[in-house]
Amino acid sequence: MIIDAHSHYMPPEVAQKTAFFKVNWSDIDRQLAVMDQNKIEKALLLYPTSDAHLNMGGWQDLCYVYNKEIAAVVQKHKGRFIGGGIIPVDAPAQFSAELKRIQDLGLHVISLASSYEGKYLDDDIFAPVYEFAQKNKMLIHVHPQIMSPIGEDRVRDPLLTPVLEYVFDVSVCIGKMMMSGTFLKFPDVKFIFAHYGGVLPLVKERFDTTYSMLRRRPVGSLREEFVRDLSKLPSEYFKNLYFDTSGSKSPASLACALEVTDAAHILFGSDFPANQGVVEAIACVHGSTISEENKRLILHNDLLKRL
Repeated sequence: MIIDAHSHYMPPEVAQKTAFFKVNWSDIDRQLAVMDQNKIEKALLLYPTSDAHLNMGGWQDLCYVYNKEIAAVVQKHKGRFIGGGIIPVDAPAQFSAELKRIQDLGLHVISLASSYEGKYLDDDIFAPVYEFAQKNKMLIHVHPQIMSPIGEDRVRDPLLTPVLEYVFDVSVCIGKMMMSGTFLKFPDVKFIFAHYGGVLPLVKERFDTTYSMLRRRPVGSLREEFVRDLSKLPSEYFKNLYFDTSGSKSPASLACALEVTDAAHILFGSDFPANQGVVEAIACVHGSTISEENKRLILHNDLLKRL
């Protein structure tokens, strides 16, 4: 049976307060049917990021409703769903209380966006979230921000924004967390990044070569450091992160991701209902040239199986 590390359900009370998620995002029975048809044993429910907080009086009211309703779905359909809870990003003083509530509701994953109004996850306000996750062994999933992702101030387009800017936002998030030392400060937190980390598989080598070049560039008899000492190559950080496939049907994308990390750090994700091609997404893994054990690791990942 397959474990799905990236799917969505929007509680009706939340969906109706959004501009985009009103239709087909609140049908849990259809979601279960799709799971059964594709032999998906369990699916992680994540917040897709939306404008709901703008229409619900802020993040605290959104969190109250969303987390409660996701917990109710998890409880009603025991063993079929893993719940990802959200935090009130406009009220950092309330992080601790909401994180405790997420835990008490039986939600085992913290669902974050790659950025919030231009503030990325390297910001100090998120340190208590990582401390809580590390102490309580909770996973953190990072989904693309769809509200003003990087580049939208220059290019706003109904196709280009979701195709390019959403995934770029994830890649920038990873880079900023690396540069800030976040991954070093919280080595035991397991971060899962959506969409293979955005463009990360394509620029992994460039990260290493550019970092090495800038670190050794001399000026006269002195070494001018254009970039801070990361203590190791960027790729050494990347291979310890987790990435989900987000419904990708491209064998080439999977092959690129396997140059960043090993199969144990790549998790199958359907991105349902945004992606309707669940059959093809699964077939992409089955039809790849990787070993049967690596296919098993991706489709039946042990990271979420225990939750």
